[in-house]
Amino acid sequence: MDYSSVRLVASDMDGTLLNTKHELSPDFFTIFDRMRSRGILFSAASGRQYHNLYNCFPGIQDDIIFIAENGSYVMHRGKELHVQPMDADLTRDLLRRTKELPNVLTILCGKNSAYIDNNDPAFVARLSMYYDKYAVVDNLLNVEGDEFLKIAICDLSGTEQNTYPHFAQYRDALQVKVSGNVWLDLSHKLAHKGKALDVVQKKFGIAPEHTMVFGDYLNDLEMMREARFSFAMENAHPEVKSAAKFTTRSNDDRGVLHILEQL
Repeated sequence: MDYSSVRLVASDMDGTLLNTKHELSPDFFTIFDRMRSRGILFSAASGRQYHNLYNCFPGIQDDIIFIAENGSYVMHRGKELHVQPMDADLTRDLLRRTKELPNVLTILCGKNSAYIDNNDPAFVARLSMYYDKYAVVDNLLNVEGDEFLKIAICDLSGTEQNTYPHFAQYRDALQVKVSGNVWLDLSHKLAHKGKALDVVQKKFGIAPEHTMVFGDYLNDLEMMREARFSFAMENAHPEVKSAAKFTTRSNDDRGVLHILEQL
């Protein structure tokens, strides 16, 4: 296939660019250098925190466009390109609702930091894979002085079957996204990767027909609609495979890099 028209690539991280051990292949940096020399922009589009995403790309951060927190926050070279915070009152209502659910752990995701009220070592270990800046507080309802971008709920018993139905009623007012097997993300109605990618495209003057995207889970669906070259991973959720125009190899078989090597 001819990819010579591609000027912007956006890729999800976990389950997509990263392998199942959450590792970035060293080969990426070689491929990135070649893309950069040809003027092709790259965006990391993830549910991860900006500070965490930034640290995933040592040495090349200034040339990465960061779409963080599922599109709630877009950064490039230390400057905000887009921020879509949640309503403060609605955020508090949702936090109260999470308290009603058994066996779930909640992360309040702010622009400056993430906040948790449970310092269980196993939870903190899972949290720290996605959030580099976080604080343990007594009560999430009392956190002030930050803009809240997302509420992430961790349900080890399975999010799609257990936690999601409790928040489905909010879909008209919020983004209610199953972003992984054990993760449910709640954010502003306009906060999604598709909107964030549209902001990036307009900022840099790049049309969807010159855009390539990669994803594996339901928080990638809107992004698929913003690109001529949309790829689902072999390991992707069935809905993502249906939404994408193409399929590539799995994340453990260098699926993203396999395509980027052809640019």
